[in-house]
Parts: sequence; C-alpha cells; structure tokens
Amino acid sequence: MFKNFAELLSYVKQNRKGTAIIAGAQIESAIEAGVMAKKEGLCESILVGDKQEIIRLIQQKAPDLVNAFAIIDTGSDLRKAAETAVALAKEEKGDLILKGKMESSVILKAALDKEKGLKVSEVISDVFVYEHPEGLKIQTDGGINILPELNEKIAIVKNAVQVAHALGNPKPKVAMICAIETVNPKMPATIDAALIAKMNERGQIPGCVIEGPLAFDNAVDKEAARIKGLTSEVAGAADILVFPNIETGNVHGKMLTYYCHYKIAHVTIGTKVPILIPSRADSGETKMLCMALALATMS
Repeated sequence: MFKNFAELLSYVKQNRKGTAIIAGAQIESAIEAGVMAKKEGLCESILVGDKQEIIRLIQQKAPDLVNAFAIIDTGSDLRKAAETAVALAKEEKGDLILKGKMESSVILKAALDKEKGLKVSEVISDVFVYEHPEGLKIQTDGGINILPELNEKIAIVKNAVQVAHALGNPKPKVAMICAIETVNPKMPATIDAALIAKMNERGQIPGCVIEGPLAFDNAVDKEAARIKGLTSEVAGAADILVFPNIETGNVHGKMLTYYCHYKIAHVTIGTKVPILIPSRADSGETKMLCMALALATMS
C-alpha cells in the first residue's frame, strides 16, 4: 500500500493521467488545485462556472497559465455549473468531477439525477483517506449517508475496500466503529457491526478482514486492544474505520484535518466517474490530492 500521498502522486502521474471537470470553479482553492495539477503533470482541467471570475483568479494565481484551461461559462448559477459538469462527464469529456464554489448537495443532486446523472450503484459513499504516520489510512462515511442501515453499511464497506485495493492493499483490515466493543441490543450499530463481521467471516464480503463492533481506541491502538482482551488481525491495526453515522465520520475527518493537520483526500464511489466533495474550506493542495486519489481508483 502507498505509504504517503507523495507515492500516490508519483504513481498516478506515471500511470493514470486524465482530465478533471471543476464545477463552480470560481473559488481560489479550486483554481489552485487546477493549477497545481497542471504544473505537477497530474491532469488537465475543464473549468465550469463564472468565466470572468475564473480568468481573474487564474491571472492572480498563475498568469502564465491564463490560456491553459478550457473554460465553460455558466455565469454565477451554481446549479447550472453542476448540471453542465455532470453532462460533460456523461459525454466522457472528463474522468472526474471536483466541486468548487458550491455545497456538496448541489453537485450530488445533479450527479444522482435518475435521467441525466451518473449513478451506477445503489449506494454511493464518500471514502476519506488520510496520511497517518504509519501510512495511508481510510475512514468512511462522513459525507453522504446520514444514518445508514445494514445493507447500506455493507455497500459502504465494499466501496472503502475498493479504494484500499486501488491504493495497493490487497486485504485491508476493516474496523466497524461503535461506542463499545461488545454487542448491546440497545445500540443498533453494534448489532450491524457484528452481522457485517460474520458475513465477512463467511465470505459474503470478500477482499478484506472485518472486525466489529470495535471502539475507536481498540481499533487503532494495540495496547488498548490488549488491555481489553481483544486479539484479532484488526484490533489495534485497522486500515479502514467504518463509522456508524455521518456525524461521527464527519467529526473524525475534520479532527484529522484541523487538529492532527494530516494531509487528506476523499472520493465518492458509486458513480460513473468519481465525484470529489472536499469542503469549500479545504486547501488547493487537498483538492489536488483528491484528484490524484480519484484517478488512482479508476479501473
């Protein structure tokens, strides 16, 4: 598995170059991402949005590249920018979509439209990758599924495992995170976790090893797992953390970003092309890393 994002970038630049479609590109961080991707030799970008503002930002950030991007003018209408980006992806004009100056719900609504959208799976989910001192780790889903039920959690696990495989981990260790590490009928998440772990044991969810329920401490810390008497491949050594709802996943992701200051990237799995929904507050570098992650997941 790639140890860090530098290794991932190197691999993608050599093997997976493509074209990004940036929807609502009239925001500094999105332009920075497009410029960085261009200069890194990672990918080209089609900029969709307010052409006048996009050009102004390129002139400000990289005047030498002011004529280096294809720009599609949709004015300040973010809904139109999202729909245009999705249409371009459906026409195979680009390999991924990065949201710019819009809420995630706007681009996802366009991407999931039953007639004009890009959905290819019953469940789509956001897979978040972070650069931990021990290597690249994964958590999910803090961006799309609010309170997933059992079948949705199974799909979320499979989507995360797909990304882990793309990052070079053939058999990732998956921890189903709950508040405790024992099954409690009053805590439905613990029941779901135990069922998913049993399904994995019986070969119904292949390509990984799943343990659950696990509390966060004994999923990531071997000493905590030892003290609590947990012995398994996953306890204390999880590669993928699967959270029971959007609140826990979202808060954990933002803690990694703002408290730990880890480099992060995330990608939405389950659509014809990857959809990237980083926070509008994320840096240009983070959004560029999202592009690299998306290209790495392409089959």
